[in-house]
Amino acid sequence: MPVLEIKNITKRFGGLYAVNDLDFHVEESEILGLIGPNGAGKTTLFNLISGFLPPTSGHIFFNGLEITSLRAHEIARLGITRTFQATNLFLELSVLENVFSGFHMSYRTGVWRRLLRIPSALKEEDHLREKAMALIDFMGLKRFHEELAENLPHGHQRVLSVCVALSTNPKLLLMDEPVTGMNPSETQTMIELIAIANIVITLILLLWRER
Repeated sequence: MPVLEIKNITKRFGGLYAVNDLDFHVEESEILGLIGPNGAGKTTLFNLISGFLPPTSGHIFFNGLEITSLRAHEIARLGITRTFQATNLFLELSVLENVFSGFHMSYRTGVWRRLLRIPSALKEEDHLREKAMALIDFMGLKRFHEELAENLPHGHQRVLSVCVALSTNPKLLLMDEPVTGMNPSETQTMIELIAIANIVITLILLLWRER
């Protein structure tokens, strides 16, 4: 069964067809590239899959479950995460704080326990910070973990965006133009990191199945 299946998806804005009767599927552990010129509808398709836009017609399935009419936060909770063309970070926060923020869906303790600083909540918070640091180290940003995101070079900001996306424990990662604005060296690094990210997601899927 495909991880993602798109059936006859169409998105129309008035008389303009941004996506027209599209079919494709993505298998587990597959890296699939969506290629097309500016205005071809690539970002629109990502918006449809992630719930930012409703399709005009057609169906979207994730691990066999139809998600066509679900909202963005519901789709995110199922395990679909995306990055954006523009860097989407908390620029005034550190690298560690940005990645740590991605674990907000991983909390098992309630909001009030966290606000009241109950020992069990503090213990979980420490554990998630350790996971954030491990992810930062794995993605090559350890020496920048205390640096504000706004002070990072563009290439490092793009890598940080991937780190934040991975911190949500995705089962499917959608990356919208991940090498935009990068020089050849940064582009090659990002290609290598995408391969690493695929390994991380595969491991997440294996651990998820063992629960």
